[in-house]
Amino acid sequence: MLLMQFSAAGTDFPPIDTWTPAEIRAHIGFMGEVSAKLASDGELVQAEGLAGPAQAKIVQAGADGAPVVTEGPFAETKEFLAGWWIVDCDSPQRAVQIAAHISTAPGPGGRPLNMPIEVHPVMSAPPEEL
Repeated sequence: MLLMQFSAAGTDFPPIDTWTPAEIRAHIGFMGEVSAKLASDGELVQAEGLAGPAQAKIVQAGADGAPVVTEGPFAETKEFLAGWWIVDCDSPQRAVQIAAHISTAPGPGGRPLNMPIEVHPVMSAPPEEL
């Protein structure tokens, strides 16, 4: 699983809501091209972009098990999950290559964002020794 994290700390580009429409189209177009290429190569399992933290909810079980919902916006949020890809590739090294390419998504002025992409193996079953 390749997780695209956004962090306001350590970035040298403005928030996406300040980008021009052309910059947003280029960024989203790049993500679509990445997913299309992974699909044509037989490596894409699933990919999704996520809405920003202002549309997120945090849910916990209350004392009686009923949901207790906290709604955004979360002004204190410094990092959030922006999207993910689940890929089925031949090696961990290939997953790292894909993540590095995704990191080059264009931002303002077409410059690569170089956002960190987390790479996590997806567990399919517990080890047989359990």
